[in-house]
Amino acid sequence: MASELCKTISVARLEKHKNLFLNYRNLHHFPLELLKDEGLQYLERLYMKRNSLTTLPENLAQKLPNLVELYLHSNNIVVVPEAIGSLVKLQCLDLSDNALEIVCPEIGRLRALRHLRLANNQLQFLPPEVGDLKELQTLDISTNRLLTLPERLHLCLSLQYLTVDRNRLWCVPRHLCQLPSLNELSMAGNRLAFLPLDLGRSRELQYVYVDNNIHLKGLPSYLYNKVIGCSGCGAPIQVSEVKLLSFSSGQLTVFLPAEVKAIGTENDHVLPLQELAMRRLHHTYHSFLKGGQQLVLWLTAAPPSVCRPLTY
Repeated sequence: MASELCKTISVARLEKHKNLFLNYRNLHHFPLELLKDEGLQYLERLYMKRNSLTTLPENLAQKLPNLVELYLHSNNIVVVPEAIGSLVKLQCLDLSDNALEIVCPEIGRLRALRHLRLANNQLQFLPPEVGDLKELQTLDISTNRLLTLPERLHLCLSLQYLTVDRNRLWCVPRHLCQLPSLNELSMAGNRLAFLPLDLGRSRELQYVYVDNNIHLKGLPSYLYNKVIGCSGCGAPIQVSEVKLLSFSSGQLTVFLPAEVKAIGTENDHVLPLQELAMRRLHHTYHSFLKGGQQLVLWLTAAPPSVCRPLTY
């Protein structure tokens, strides 16, 4: 196995390969052959998924200076070392499914980084330097132990996809609403009790998932016309407590389904889900009327000779 590995790396060096695949090699240490002499100066993509690596070498950037993508999914790495900050050309870093407990502040020096995946680790916090990643588009920090989000996360002006599922978040910082490019926000399976009232105000934000936050009682009104995932939110109520409402006009009758739960209260400063549903039904009803159906109200209290239909 060792001789085969050395041969693979030697061929990559001699032929100036840009991609090197070292997945499923049962590696416990970073291969010395990769760091030999001048290293692999032409290498741009290194795949080392599903090994048993526990750390990264300090001279990684010196030996692989042109690395653009580094895939270390499913290893046993505990710490992202300071040396990672010297990979100035790195655009994609995947450290999902490791044993990460610490991400060093030097990660903020990866100014070209666009995709950062740290899911399924043991992280309790991320350094504020994450906010220095101005080109970052994707951040996946799901299934960790995070209590809060990085302080300066709102400075990641290019961030489009943020996934924070299955952590221990109690709240969402209001400054998160300032992310100008955010299109999808997923915070399912946390401990959220409320959301910032400004969440959803941005036109760019179209998808919000807050499923299985059992303490969450309502949603900001700006989210009513977004794609929302909110199953498993709020305290369960009996079907008998749900008041079925309906609109009728001729043969048209639209009911509010029993599955729609009013998880807000009159004291909440957010829009209950029942009102969200009602707004959608209101829109559907008026769309039907514009299609040719007229709602006619007869003034039954007046004599027939003076009754006139009111049309809308």
